[in-house]
Amino acid sequence: MTQTVRAKKHLGQHFLNDQNIAGNIVQALVDVYPSGQVLEVGPGMGVLTQFLLAEKGLVTWATEVDSESVTYLMATFPQMSQRLLNEDFLAIDFTQRYPGSIAIIGNFPYNISSQIVFHILEHRSVIPFMVGMFQKEVAERIGATHGGKEYGIMSVITQAFYHVEYLFTVNEHVFTPPPKVKSGVIRLTRKEGELGCDEKMLRTVVKTAFNQRRKKLRNAISTFGLNDEELGEFASKRAEELSIAQFIELTNLIASKK
Repeated sequence: MTQTVRAKKHLGQHFLNDQNIAGNIVQALVDVYPSGQVLEVGPGMGVLTQFLLAEKGLVTWATEVDSESVTYLMATFPQMSQRLLNEDFLAIDFTQRYPGSIAIIGNFPYNISSQIVFHILEHRSVIPFMVGMFQKEVAERIGATHGGKEYGIMSVITQAFYHVEYLFTVNEHVFTPPPKVKSGVIRLTRKEGELGCDEKMLRTVVKTAFNQRRKKLRNAISTFGLNDEELGEFASKRAEELSIAQFIELTNLIASKK
C-alpha cells in the first residue's frame, strides 16, 4: 500500500504497516464474531480495512475524522463509499444508528483511547465485542486485576460489563511514524445478565474510592457516611484490593444505608 496520507500528530495517527499484525487483529474479532456489522475506528490508510472486507460474513463500516484519509480510502476501497463516515466516533449514538448490534475494531488514537472505551461502555447494549489496539500501558490498565497498581477506575468499570483479554503486544517499529511506546491489543466480550447493583452508584463509588487510592476505604469513601461497623471488612481495605464483585457488594451496601 503506497504511502499517500500524511500522519497527523494532533489526531494521534500512527499508521500500522505490518500486514501480519493487521491480519491477526481482524482474526481476533472474527474468532468470536464471524458475521454481522463491524465499525472500524480511524482506518487511516486501511491496513485493517482490507482484511475486514475480505471477511464475507462481515458488513464493514468505518469512521474517520481525517479528510485526507477519507479521500484515500474512498479511492482505494470504492465498495466502502456508502459505509465510510467522516464523523467523530465519540459523537456517534450507536443505539440510534445501529439498533441491532455492531462490533468495534481499530488501531485507536492514543490521545482519545480512554474516551473510546467509555463511549463503548455507554452503548454496550448494541456492542457485544471490541478488538482494539491501545498504548500498552492503557491496554494493561483496562484488563488489570485487583491488587496491582495498574488496577483503577477504568479496570473496574470496563470489567463490570465486559470480559477483557490482553491478546498481544505490538512493537513501535511497525508503525509510520513509530510511537514512543509499545502497543497492546485487547478484546472485550460483553457480559450478559444483570450488573447486580445500580450502575450510576457503582461509578460514583469506584471513582470516589480511587480518587484517594492510598487511603483505606473508611477515609476514602467517608463522604457516604458509613462507619467502620457498617463498612465491615471494607473499612480497612484500599480500593485496589477490591474485586469487581466486591465493588458491587460495597455499592449495594452504601445504597442500603441511604
